[in-house]
Parts: sequence; C-alpha cells; structure tokens
Amino acid sequence: MSELVEIVDSLENKISKLLHKLELLNKTNLRLEEELGSLRNDKDAIQNSLNEWEEKYEALKMANSMVGSSTNKTEAKLKINTLIRELDHCIAQLAE
Repeated sequence: MSELVEIVDSLENKISKLLHKLELLNKTNLRLEEELGSLRNDKDAIQNSLNEWEEKYEALKMANSMVGSSTNKTEAKLKINTLIRELDHCIAQLAE
C-alpha cells in the first residue's frame, strides 16, 4: 500500500510540474505573439517609408532629367511619351 501512495504522490508531483511548465510556455507564447505583431507593424512602417523614398527618388531622377541631366534624358522622354499615350487613350475613351 505504501508503494501505491508513493507512486500516486510521484504522479501528482510530475503532473503539477507539467502544468506549471505548460503555464510558463503559454505565457511565453503569448509574449512572443505580441512581439511578432509589434515587429510586423514595424516592418510595415519601414516598408511604407521605403516605398515613399523610392517614389521621391524616382521623382527626383525625373526632375533632374527634365532640367537637362544627360544621363536620364532618354528615360524622361520615354516617360513623357508614355504619359502622352495614356492621356490620348483617356481622351479617346471620353470621346466615345
């Protein structure tokens, strides 16, 4: 009978330790999920900032080419031609 009591006590002790570990792991998991959400928000903000800077850079390149920079003159002409074609297409659609 004494052995049975020891086995039950041992099992209760192990179950208690497992439940404690489970609680700690759940808390850690929750903390990591919050951290992941925060990092995703930071990543999105950085990506948006990067996109804005890329747009500004492209606009600056275009402005430089229009001012007379010979390096991007061809690119500027192509962009202007594309914009003119798009405008012509829009005008044609409005005329229909």
